[in-house]
Amino acid sequence: MVELLYPSAVREMPEEDRPRERLERLGPEALRDAELIAVLFRTGTREMGAVALADAVMRHFGNLRAVARASIEQLMEVKGLGRVKAIEIKAALELGRRLVAHTDKDRRRIRNAEDVSSLLMAQFKECETEQFKCLLLNTKNDVVKIVDVASGSLDHVEAVPRDVFRQAVRDGVARVIVCHNHPSGDPEPSRDDLAITKRLVESGHMLGVSLLDHVIFGDGRYVSLAERNLL
Repeated sequence: MVELLYPSAVREMPEEDRPRERLERLGPEALRDAELIAVLFRTGTREMGAVALADAVMRHFGNLRAVARASIEQLMEVKGLGRVKAIEIKAALELGRRLVAHTDKDRRRIRNAEDVSSLLMAQFKECETEQFKCLLLNTKNDVVKIVDVASGSLDHVEAVPRDVFRQAVRDGVARVIVCHNHPSGDPEPSRDDLAITKRLVESGHMLGVSLLDHVIFGDGRYVSLAERNLL
C-alpha cells in the first residue's frame, strides 16, 4: 500500500503544517494560493480535505486570476465545490480587488501615469475584452469620477469622443484622462490608439476640456502617451 506524502484532509496533517496554523505562525504570505483558499473553506468533503479541494480548484482554472474571473456557476464545476464555498471564494477575491483599488483621498490625486496605474491596474487585469474608461478630474487633479465609456472585443474598442466627454461636460470638469486595456498583455499603442487620441485631443479643445493623458494597460504594465509626448 502506497502511503500518501501529502494527506488530503487537514485534520490528518501535523498541526504545524495546517494552513490556519501556518498562517498564524508565519503570516499569510507564506501560504500557497491553494492553502489560502483552503483557509476559507475550513472543511472539505467526504472524499477530500480542504487543501485537496483547493488544489483541485487551482488545477481546474490554472491560476488565481482565472479563479477571480470565474462565475459562481463555473466555480461549482469543480467536483466537491458547492455553492457556499464558491460564494466564499468570490467574496474573498472581491475584497482583495477592492483593497488594491482603494485609495485614500490624498492618493486619489493624479500626479502622473503611475498614479493612474495604481488606481486602475487591478480593475483592468480582470478584463478579458478591451474596456475604455475616463477619469474626470477637478482643477487640483483629484479624481471626481471614473466613467466606463465603452466595452469592446479582444482586440478593439470603439471610443467615440461624444461618449468620452459627455459626462465631463455634464459634471463641469475641465480635465480628463482616458484609459483602456490590451487583453493581449502588450500595452504598446496601435495606430488606432494614436488616431483616437488625436481625435480626443481635438474634440477636447473644442469643448474646453483638456485631455491630460491616454494610459494603455497590459499585463502588469502600462504605457502613457503623455510621457511619450504622443498627445
